[in-house]
Amino acid sequence: MSAALSTMLRQCRAHGHFSGNNCPTCNAEGKFIMSERESNSLGRMLALVLRHSPEKFGVEMDLNGWVNIRELSEAIQKQRRHFHWLRSWHFEAIANADTKGRYQVEGETIRATYGHSIELELDLPTDNIPEALYWPCETEAVETHLELGITAGNRNHVHLSKTIANAMEAGHVRISRPAILEIDTTRAIADGQIIWRAGTTVFLCEEMSADFLYHVGSDDPMIQEIVAQWVIEEEQKEEE
Repeated sequence: MSAALSTMLRQCRAHGHFSGNNCPTCNAEGKFIMSERESNSLGRMLALVLRHSPEKFGVEMDLNGWVNIRELSEAIQKQRRHFHWLRSWHFEAIANADTKGRYQVEGETIRATYGHSIELELDLPTDNIPEALYWPCETEAVETHLELGITAGNRNHVHLSKTIANAMEAGHVRISRPAILEIDTTRAIADGQIIWRAGTTVFLCEEMSADFLYHVGSDDPMIQEIVAQWVIEEEQKEEE
């Protein structure tokens, strides 16, 4: 099998949509939905429309970020002729197969659960928040955050991660070796701070007080394991 096949979007009759060549639960091959190239392209369009610019495709979005799937499908088909095959159920497949829970489908509507640059009133749940969440930053900024807290900056919300590994992955997008801050969510919520459950690994807040922040040292086993893997990957790229 080629590497491309391993990232196809498929549907298992018993366990739903998944990315890969075989269902991760029962190993069934499943029904082909779309290729990696198609799902990546559609994912980028969804991010643009649902997080930043619904007007780019001429669709209406309500105050909670919901967009009608049929209208969105027709708009994409009109602007991207090679997506002439696109149907409503393809959006459900993208949402269901996404392990981070970036998108949510309810009935005939879809929305992004986080990452917005437009002002919305996201009616996200605030229950079942883990006792600790994590946030990546530059090593040089650790002391500043421990003194002043975390703000959203140019984003609408602070994005917190469920695990150290999730935070390292998120931070590595823009920081070579991110430092990790731990948030004591139990104390923060008791103090009145609101934390929303967005995706499966992402949580949101408007800001986080320094009173609930702790620095996770670089000698943490999980951090060391992840950095070691990055080093191996970087060395392999240099050899190519």
